[in-house]
Order: sequence, then structure tokens, then C-alpha cells
Amino acid sequence: MTTSNDWADRGRMLQIDLDDATVPRPHCVGLSRMGGARVAAAACSAWVVLRGSASVECKEGRFRLPRGEWMVFERESVPVLHTDDSSLVIGVVLRGADLKLLEQAADTVLYPGRGALPARQLRVALQLWRAARADGSAGALRPVLLHIARSQRDLATRVQLCPGRSRSRKRQVFGRMQRARLYLEGHNDRVVRIGELADLTNFSSWYFSKAFQSLYEESPQALSARLRLERAAELLTTTSMTVGEVAASCGFDNCCSFARAFRARHGTTATGYRARHGGADRGQVAA
Repeated sequence: MTTSNDWADRGRMLQIDLDDATVPRPHCVGLSRMGGARVAAAACSAWVVLRGSASVECKEGRFRLPRGEWMVFERESVPVLHTDDSSLVIGVVLRGADLKLLEQAADTVLYPGRGALPARQLRVALQLWRAARADGSAGALRPVLLHIARSQRDLATRVQLCPGRSRSRKRQVFGRMQRARLYLEGHNDRVVRIGELADLTNFSSWYFSKAFQSLYEESPQALSARLRLERAAELLTTTSMTVGEVAASCGFDNCCSFARAFRARHGTTATGYRARHGGADRGQVAA
């Protein structure tokens, strides 16, 4: 079932609200050539970038999704997606109740997160999405969601590490932890406080820190620092920003603390890393 509000092209921006009676539930969406979409609260969504790239702003932060990447959002995320002039992005938008039906019918859960699909799996995703869009029924979306869920198998293996007596509780905790991990990825330009993550997940700071460490074998603070240093390495090789500018844009208060952390992580100075990886040089002093 093709509708006038399922595709955004040439700068058009879709406003997707599943409480709107004119919008089919669940909903297949396509974005291309500078098109975009804003998903209202209370709707879950999953997106796959088939060509080009997409930028995303949501409550978990800001992301850039290149070709081949997928991303899944919770109801509270309220994502806004924009594509570039050569992009093709497909998505499905659905309510939490629809995901519950998927869990009951196929014992499968979609968790917040991001990952990548190989080229062959991208083609399969497009075929399944086209079939679901043409059919228009809720049941037709199940193969698309299962295809994305299969790419989350590595995530799903961690569910048993979550605290909780029942599998349902473990899955709930894991979904919240995944959202916190996304929040760290989406805010890799600054230091994130544990209190922010605890509030996001509705856990106490102590409970959150303990659960996060057991799940990812890394503390939230350590992951935040690693992500910020990875961002710094990327900026050094893709921009002409000075070392001081890179440090500030990755949440470091001064160049000295940045220099120590960068050397500890990458085994060389920031300017040495830039020279080794062919980054732009503006003649800055080594740090």
C-alpha cells in the first residue's frame, strides 16, 4: 500500500506520527536526495542506509550513518533524519505494541543500537522492505524486522549478562543499557556524567554502573574516554583543525590532559598520528 506520506525526496521532510489517523500503522518509509523524516514520540523505528549517508539527531545525540549501517530507535528517541543528495535510506516505523507482537510470535526483540550489514544483506533488506511496502499489512513487516534482528545477534548474546530474574526483565534492562551506550556514542564531544545515563535509563547511578560494567566489560567512563579519543583520531585525519581545536571539540579541558590520554590510547602524539595517517597539517605545535 503506497501512500503520499511514505517517501521524502528532493528536500521534502516527513512528519511521522502514528497517532495521526492518516498515517498507516505500521509504516514503511523511504528517504532519498536530501529528503528527511521526523518521528514523533511513542513510535519505534529502524533504518538502513542503502546508498550515500544520513545524519541523525535524537535524544541520544548526533550520528552519521554511512552506507550499509542500520540504526534502531526506542519510542523516546524522537529521531530526525536527513539524507545527502545521493542517498537512499529505508525505514520502518511502528508502535511498541507491534514490537511486542513480534516478540510473542517469533521470540525476537529489536534493541536500540547501530551496526552494519554486508552488501548482500542490504539487497535482501531492500527486497523485504519493498514487499512489505507493497503489502501494507502489519504481518508483512515481520520479515524486515527479523532481518534486522538477525544482524543484532551479537548484541542478543549479552542479554543473559543482565540482572533480572526473568528473560523479559533481562531484555528490558538490556534495551535501556543499549540506549545508554548510544547516548555515549552520540555525545563523544564531551564528558558524560553518570547521573545523565542513570536518568536516561531510570536506574540508580550505582545500579547502572554495575550493570553496564558487567555487560560491556568496560565502565561508562572508560567507554566515554575511548569514544572521545577515537573521535579525536578521526578529526586529526579528516580535518585541518589544530590539536588544541581537536582537544576542545572532544571534551578535553586542556591540551596537556588530551596529549597524555591520546598517547596512552594511540601510542603516539596527536601530530605524529596525523602525519602517519596523512591528515591535514596547519603547522601546529606537537601535543
